[in-house]
Amino acid sequence: QVQLVESGGGLVQAGGSLRLSCAVSGRTFSSYFMAWFRQAPGKEREFVASILVTAGITRYGDSVKGRFTISGDKAKNTVYLQMNSLKPEDTAVYYCASRLGGSYDAWGQGTQVTVSS
Repeated sequence: QVQLVESGGGLVQAGGSLRLSCAVSGRTFSSYFMAWFRQAPGKEREFVASILVTAGITRYGDSVKGRFTISGDKAKNTVYLQMNSLKPEDTAVYYCASRLGGSYDAWGQGTQVTVSS
């Protein structure tokens, strides 16, 4: 059974940084696409970043390019999202997700990130 557990969310002032973690169990995450999505109240879920660890391939949403970095630690089976220069519009629940095929089939419970102005 695949389980994704996010942590690291919290309250931060604009311009600050946070690092989110996603611990993966039941799946060798490095062989899968891992991603972060976010959803703000009243808005649709938004793609943030993805990584295929074995190939070193990363992709970012336009709104976070240059500010966020996704990475993976094979030894810990954990994916990270380093978020710098945070803005109030980054406030959302952040979700970790995993896929092997065309759609993300495993999701975490989410972690709240709140950026104050």
